[in-house]
Amino acid sequence: MIRFAIAVGCCFPALLVASAALSASGAIAPPPQAQPYFVSIKVDKAYMREGPSDANRIKWVYQRKGLPLEVIASFEVWRRVRDMEGEVGWIHTALLSRERTAVVTGESDVSVHRREAPDSEVLAQAKPGAIGRLVGCGKLACEVKFGAADGWIERARLWGVHDGPDY
Repeated sequence: MIRFAIAVGCCFPALLVASAALSASGAIAPPPQAQPYFVSIKVDKAYMREGPSDANRIKWVYQRKGLPLEVIASFEVWRRVRDMEGEVGWIHTALLSRERTAVVTGESDVSVHRREAPDSEVLAQAKPGAIGRLVGCGKLACEVKFGAADGWIERARLWGVHDGPDY
């Protein structure tokens, strides 16, 4: 951590310049992102722990690269996450990616449409549990890419998105 001593009468612009220079050099981390937000698992095997340290007991071992998780809190290099089943624990940031993914939910296949409109051409069917890369979302559906195929799936059938324009 870098600390500054500010003398009485020190000019504000000098402090601002010093702060901007350190920020550009990477010495000061950017402010944390507002929570909650979604991330995905970037490795083949990720450990969810009871607390934010390797010394804490492992609760779950995720063996599904790309699985989305919701970040609900941060502590240093650890993120407190919630999975789609509601399980909460801590995962090291080295195991997480900012790439957005979503999981198809429900008991039956869901139609993948050419456009956001539900009456547009059906391109494929996605099975529950399928994970795709999230491209973007409209009001009622999100564009999801599954390997070489992509299309629109209704929001209500995806886990890994919030309501609103920032999805």
